Amino acid sequence: MKVVILCGGHGTRIRDVADNLPKPMIPVGGYPILWHIMKYYSHFGHQEFVLCLGYRGESIKDFFLNYEAQTKDFTITLGGHHPIQYHTDHLETNWQVTMANTGLEAMTGARIKRVQKYLQNEDNFMLTYGDGLGDVDLRELLKFHQSHGKILTVSGVRPPGRFGEIMGESNGLITEFNEKPQASGGRISGGYFVCRKEIFNYLKDAEDLVFEQNPIRSLIKDKQVMMFEHNGFWQPMDTYRDYIYLNQLSEKKSAPWIKWK
Repeated sequence: MKVVILCGGHGTRIRDVADNLPKPMIPVGGYPILWHIMKYYSHFGHQEFVLCLGYRGESIKDFFLNYEAQTKDFTITLGGHHPIQYHTDHLETNWQVTMANTGLEAMTGARIKRVQKYLQNEDNFMLTYGDGLGDVDLRELLKFHQSHGKILTVSGVRPPGRFGEIMGESNGLITEFNEKPQASGGRISGGYFVCRKEIFNYLKDAEDLVFEQNPIRSLIKDKQVMMFEHNGFWQPMDTYRDYIYLNQLSEKKSAPWIKWK
Protein backbone atom coordinates (compact mmCIF):
# COMPACT_ATOMS: atom_id res chain seq x y z
CA MET A 1 0.00 0.00 0.00
CA LYS A 2 1.28 3.47 -0.86
CA VAL A 3 2.29 5.81 1.95
CA VAL A 4 1.79 9.56 1.61
CA ILE A 5 4.05 11.61 3.88
CA LEU A 6 3.47 15.32 4.50
CA CYS A 7 6.91 16.93 4.23
CA GLY A 8 6.24 20.44 2.99
CA GLY A 9 5.15 22.71 5.80
CA HIS A 10 7.22 25.56 7.18
CA GLY A 11 6.50 24.27 10.67
CA THR A 12 8.40 25.47 13.71
CA ARG A 13 12.12 25.82 13.40
CA ILE A 14 14.20 24.03 15.99
CA ARG A 15 16.81 26.51 17.17
CA ASP A 16 20.46 25.50 16.75
CA VAL A 17 19.48 22.35 14.85
CA ALA A 18 17.75 23.04 11.59
CA ASP A 19 17.73 26.66 10.56
CA ASN A 20 18.25 25.65 6.92
CA LEU A 21 16.50 22.26 6.88
CA PRO A 22 12.87 21.20 6.61
CA LYS A 23 11.88 19.34 9.75
CA PRO A 24 11.69 15.92 7.98
CA MET A 25 15.42 16.19 7.28
CA ILE A 26 16.49 16.78 10.89
CA PRO A 27 18.80 13.90 11.81
CA VAL A 28 18.02 11.20 14.34
CA GLY A 29 20.87 8.78 14.84
CA GLY A 30 22.64 10.10 11.74
CA TYR A 31 19.69 9.80 9.35
CA PRO A 32 16.77 12.17 8.69
CA ILE A 33 13.66 11.59 10.78
CA LEU A 34 11.85 11.10 7.45
CA TRP A 35 14.12 8.13 6.71
CA HIS A 36 13.19 6.57 10.07
CA ILE A 37 9.49 6.95 9.28
CA MET A 38 9.97 5.34 5.87
CA LYS A 39 12.06 2.51 7.34
CA TYR A 40 9.28 1.83 9.81
CA TYR A 41 6.62 1.56 7.10
CA SER A 42 8.99 -0.55 4.99
CA HIS A 43 9.42 -2.96 7.89
CA PHE A 44 5.70 -3.71 7.57
CA GLY A 45 5.96 -4.20 3.80
CA HIS A 46 4.94 -0.72 2.60
CA GLN A 47 7.68 0.47 0.25
CA GLU A 48 5.93 2.87 -2.13
CA PHE A 49 6.07 6.43 -0.90
CA VAL A 50 4.66 9.74 -2.09
CA LEU A 51 6.41 12.69 -0.46
CA CYS A 52 4.48 15.98 -0.41
CA LEU A 53 7.26 18.54 -0.74
CA GLY A 54 7.24 22.26 -0.13
CA TYR A 55 9.57 24.24 2.12
CA ARG A 56 13.20 23.34 1.32
CA GLY A 57 11.99 20.38 -0.70
CA GLU A 58 15.22 20.43 -2.69
CA SER A 59 17.11 19.07 0.32
CA ILE A 60 14.82 16.03 0.40
CA LYS A 61 15.27 15.54 -3.34
CA ASP A 62 19.03 15.80 -3.00
CA PHE A 63 19.09 13.20 -0.22
CA PHE A 64 17.34 10.59 -2.34
CA LEU A 65 19.02 11.51 -5.63
CA ASN A 66 22.34 10.90 -3.86
CA TYR A 67 21.08 8.06 -1.71
CA GLU A 68 23.76 5.54 -2.71
CA ALA A 69 26.55 7.94 -1.78
CA GLN A 70 24.70 9.01 1.37
CA THR A 71 24.33 5.48 2.71
CA LYS A 72 27.26 3.43 1.33
CA ASP A 73 31.03 3.40 1.64
CA PHE A 74 32.65 4.08 -1.72
CA THR A 75 35.89 4.81 -3.52
CA ILE A 76 35.89 7.51 -6.17
CA THR A 77 38.43 7.64 -9.02
CA LEU A 78 38.58 11.14 -10.39
CA GLY A 79 38.43 11.33 -14.18
CA GLY A 80 37.96 7.58 -14.67
CA HIS A 81 35.39 5.77 -16.84
CA HIS A 82 34.00 4.01 -13.75
CA PRO A 83 34.56 6.75 -11.18
CA ILE A 84 32.69 5.24 -8.21
CA GLN A 85 33.05 1.81 -6.63
CA TYR A 86 30.60 1.07 -3.83
CA HIS A 87 31.74 -1.24 -1.05
CA THR A 88 28.60 -1.72 1.06
CA ASP A 89 24.91 -2.33 0.50
CA HIS A 90 21.69 -1.01 1.98
CA LEU A 91 18.28 -2.60 2.48
CA GLU A 92 16.18 -0.04 0.62
CA THR A 93 16.62 -1.44 -2.89
CA ASN A 94 12.87 -1.90 -3.44
CA TRP A 95 11.74 1.52 -2.31
CA GLN A 96 9.80 3.57 -4.84
CA VAL A 97 9.81 7.22 -3.82
CA THR A 98 7.70 9.80 -5.67
CA MET A 99 8.73 13.41 -5.03
CA ALA A 100 5.74 15.70 -5.51
CA ASN A 101 6.09 19.47 -5.35
CA THR A 102 2.88 20.49 -3.59
CA GLY A 103 3.61 24.18 -3.14
CA LEU A 104 5.57 26.37 -0.77
CA GLU A 105 2.59 27.81 1.10
CA ALA A 106 0.00 25.03 0.73
CA MET A 107 -1.66 23.65 3.84
CA THR A 108 -2.08 19.94 4.51
CA GLY A 109 -5.43 19.46 2.77
CA ALA A 110 -4.18 21.03 -0.44
CA ARG A 111 -1.01 18.94 -0.37
CA ILE A 112 -2.96 15.69 -0.11
CA LYS A 113 -5.31 16.75 -2.90
CA ARG A 114 -2.36 17.58 -5.16
CA VAL A 115 -0.95 14.04 -4.98
CA GLN A 116 -4.26 12.40 -5.94
CA LYS A 117 -2.88 11.72 -9.43
CA TYR A 118 -0.23 9.44 -7.90
CA LEU A 119 -2.90 7.38 -6.13
CA GLN A 120 -5.27 6.74 -9.03
CA ASN A 121 -5.18 2.96 -8.72
CA GLU A 122 -5.31 2.87 -4.91
CA ASP A 123 -8.53 2.02 -3.08
CA ASN A 124 -6.76 2.79 0.19
CA PHE A 125 -3.54 4.54 1.13
CA MET A 126 -1.63 5.40 4.30
CA LEU A 127 -0.90 8.96 5.34
CA THR A 128 1.30 10.45 8.03
CA TYR A 129 3.43 13.42 9.02
CA GLY A 130 7.13 13.75 8.31
CA ASP A 131 8.15 14.80 11.80
CA GLY A 132 6.77 12.21 14.23
CA LEU A 133 7.81 8.71 15.25
CA GLY A 134 5.85 5.90 16.85
CA ASP A 135 5.59 2.15 17.17
CA VAL A 136 2.03 1.89 15.87
CA ASP A 137 1.23 -1.70 14.85
CA LEU A 138 0.61 -1.07 11.17
CA ARG A 139 -0.77 -4.55 10.58
CA GLU A 140 -3.41 -4.08 13.26
CA LEU A 141 -4.06 -0.52 12.07
CA LEU A 142 -4.75 -1.72 8.53
CA LYS A 143 -6.83 -4.65 9.76
CA PHE A 144 -8.95 -2.25 11.83
CA HIS A 145 -9.37 0.13 8.89
CA GLN A 146 -10.50 -2.62 6.57
CA SER A 147 -12.93 -3.98 9.16
CA HIS A 148 -15.06 -0.86 9.58
CA GLY A 149 -15.35 0.35 5.98
CA LYS A 150 -15.27 4.06 6.84
CA ILE A 151 -13.29 6.59 4.82
CA LEU A 152 -10.71 7.63 7.39
CA THR A 153 -8.91 5.94 10.28
CA VAL A 154 -6.97 8.15 12.69
CA SER A 155 -4.40 6.78 15.12
CA GLY A 156 -5.33 8.20 18.51
CA VAL A 157 -2.32 8.56 20.80
CA ARG A 158 -1.70 9.87 24.28
CA PRO A 159 0.61 12.86 24.02
CA PRO A 160 3.92 12.59 25.83
CA GLY A 161 4.48 14.87 28.79
CA ARG A 162 6.60 17.95 28.17
CA PHE A 163 8.12 17.94 31.64
CA GLY A 164 9.43 15.41 34.07
CA GLU A 165 6.98 13.97 36.56
CA ILE A 166 7.72 12.97 40.13
CA MET A 167 5.47 11.14 42.53
CA GLY A 168 5.99 10.96 46.26
CA GLU A 169 4.56 10.29 49.66
CA SER A 170 3.27 12.88 52.10
CA ASN A 171 6.59 12.94 53.97
CA GLY A 172 8.40 13.99 50.80
CA LEU A 173 9.86 10.59 49.91
CA ILE A 174 9.92 10.29 46.11
CA THR A 175 8.50 6.99 44.91
CA GLU A 176 8.64 7.47 41.14
CA PHE A 177 10.50 9.66 38.67
CA ASN A 178 9.55 9.74 34.97
CA GLU A 179 11.57 11.90 32.62
CA LYS A 180 9.01 11.71 29.79
CA PRO A 181 5.68 10.59 31.24
CA GLN A 182 2.80 9.79 28.91
CA ALA A 183 -0.34 11.80 29.46
CA SER A 184 -3.11 9.69 30.95
CA GLY A 185 -5.98 11.87 29.77
CA GLY A 186 -7.53 12.26 26.34
CA ARG A 187 -6.04 11.29 23.01
CA ILE A 188 -4.81 13.37 20.12
CA SER A 189 -4.23 12.54 16.47
CA GLY A 190 -0.78 11.06 16.02
CA GLY A 191 -0.95 10.80 12.24
CA TYR A 192 -0.59 7.25 10.97
CA PHE A 193 -3.86 7.61 9.06
CA VAL A 194 -5.39 5.14 6.65
CA CYS A 195 -7.63 6.64 3.95
CA ARG A 196 -10.06 5.30 1.40
CA LYS A 197 -9.96 6.97 -2.00
CA GLU A 198 -13.27 8.68 -1.22
CA ILE A 199 -11.29 11.05 1.00
CA PHE A 200 -10.64 13.14 -2.11
CA ASN A 201 -14.35 14.02 -2.26
CA TYR A 202 -13.74 16.06 0.89
CA LEU A 203 -10.64 17.85 -0.41
CA LYS A 204 -10.08 20.68 -2.86
CA ASP A 205 -7.03 22.31 -4.36
CA ALA A 206 -7.07 25.44 -2.23
CA GLU A 207 -3.85 26.72 -0.65
CA ASP A 208 -5.47 27.36 2.73
CA LEU A 209 -7.24 24.01 3.09
CA VAL A 210 -6.18 22.43 6.38
CA PHE A 211 -6.88 18.70 6.36
CA GLU A 212 -7.32 18.61 10.13
CA GLN A 213 -10.07 21.26 10.06
CA ASN A 214 -13.01 21.33 7.62
CA PRO A 215 -12.28 18.06 5.77
CA ILE A 216 -12.06 15.96 8.93
CA ARG A 217 -14.98 17.81 10.53
CA SER A 218 -17.08 17.06 7.45
CA LEU A 219 -16.04 13.42 7.56
CA ILE A 220 -17.00 13.24 11.23
CA LYS A 221 -20.36 14.84 10.46
CA ASP A 222 -20.92 12.10 7.86
CA LYS A 223 -19.86 9.43 10.40
CA GLN A 224 -16.85 8.45 8.30
CA VAL A 225 -13.99 8.64 10.84
CA MET A 226 -12.82 5.89 13.18
CA MET A 227 -10.06 5.97 15.78
CA PHE A 228 -7.41 3.29 16.18
CA GLU A 229 -6.19 3.46 19.76
CA HIS A 230 -2.43 3.36 20.12
CA ASN A 231 -1.12 2.99 23.66
CA GLY A 232 2.54 2.62 22.81
CA PHE A 233 5.31 5.03 21.92
CA TRP A 234 4.63 8.22 19.98
CA GLN A 235 6.80 11.31 19.85
CA PRO A 236 6.78 14.36 17.56
CA MET A 237 9.87 16.47 16.98
CA ASP A 238 8.67 19.97 17.82
CA THR A 239 11.38 21.29 20.11
CA TYR A 240 15.09 21.00 20.78
CA ARG A 241 14.22 18.84 23.79
CA ASP A 242 12.37 16.43 21.48
CA TYR A 243 15.38 16.35 19.16
CA ILE A 244 17.71 15.44 22.03
CA TYR A 245 15.29 12.85 23.40
CA LEU A 246 14.83 11.02 20.08
CA ASN A 247 18.57 11.01 19.42
CA GLN A 248 19.27 9.67 22.89
CA LEU A 249 16.83 6.81 22.31
CA SER A 250 18.57 6.02 19.04
CA GLU A 251 22.06 6.20 20.52
CA LYS A 252 21.12 3.99 23.46
CA LYS A 253 19.58 1.46 21.05
CA SER A 254 16.29 1.75 22.92
CA ALA A 255 14.27 3.44 20.18
CA PRO A 256 10.85 1.71 20.08
CA TRP A 257 10.32 2.46 16.39
CA ILE A 258 13.56 0.82 15.21
CA LYS A 259 12.34 -2.68 14.43
CA TRP A 260 14.42 -3.38 11.32
CA LYS A 261 17.68 -4.26 13.07
